[in-house]
This record gives sequence, structure tokens and C-alpha cells, in this order.
Amino acid sequence: MNVAIGVDHRGYAIKSDLVAILRAAECEVIDLGAHSAESVDYPDYAAVVAEAVASGRADRGIIVCGSGVGACVAANKVPGARAGMCHDTYSARQGVQHDDMNVLCLGSGIVGLSLIEELVEAFLGAQFADHEERYVRRLRKVQSLERGERLSP
Repeated sequence: MNVAIGVDHRGYAIKSDLVAILRAAECEVIDLGAHSAESVDYPDYAAVVAEAVASGRADRGIIVCGSGVGACVAANKVPGARAGMCHDTYSARQGVQHDDMNVLCLGSGIVGLSLIEELVEAFLGAQFADHEERYVRRLRKVQSLERGERLSP
């Protein structure tokens, strides 16, 4: 599996550990930065990771900023990216299984390295339940929203 990673300055301190976790899981890592602890803007890195996933260059993406919130907001502006901020393994797994989440957003100030390893394992090990009509129907509605279409209940 190809996994694109991007971090801002708050995520830089754990980036090498994250790369090691991914390589231990036999993933090909696409490192999209940041490449130092110098202050940078998280939307830049969230966008390049989300674009890599949406274009098919990467199968999944992982973004780390201080809280995970900003990166998640920015990544979800890229059509085809379905980013979720997860601080528990249930959400990391279920986000993929039910919502076809393809970008995991983490907060370096929120979760420690041992939990990050569990979150990444849950995220990478999950598959979208594309055989269940209700999840496919919901995904199609999300894709309609990306195209600017209106939904009505």
C-alpha cells in the first residue's frame, strides 16, 4: 500500500517514527513534507497529501498537525479526499469501513506515539464495506456534495 504523509512543524517531531511504523507495516511511504521543524502552514501539507490520495498516486494518506483539526478541515476541501480526525481505534477503523475514509488526521499534541501506532494499524487494516448498499449509498451522497449538488432528506 502506498501511503502519503504530510506534517506541519507540530507533527515534524514524530514524522520519523510515523515513517518507521508505516515501513514496518510494509507500506511504501510518499513523504510530502515538512522537512524541518521550522514553522509552516498546515493547509499546504494537508492539500498535497489529499491531492495525492484523490489522484490515485497514494492509496491512503496521513496528516499530522498539532490538533488534527486544521489538517482535517483543509484536506476535506480536496474533492475525492475523505479525511477523518481520529483519536481512537474504533473511529480509525470504522471511518474506513463505513465512510471510505482515505486520509487519517492526527494531532501530535493529542495522541502519543503508542496510540498513533494503533491508529495507523486500524486505519490501514480496514477496508470499505462496499458490499453493503447503505454505505455505498451514503458515499455516493458525499460524492454528490463534492460536485456541488444539493441533497434533500
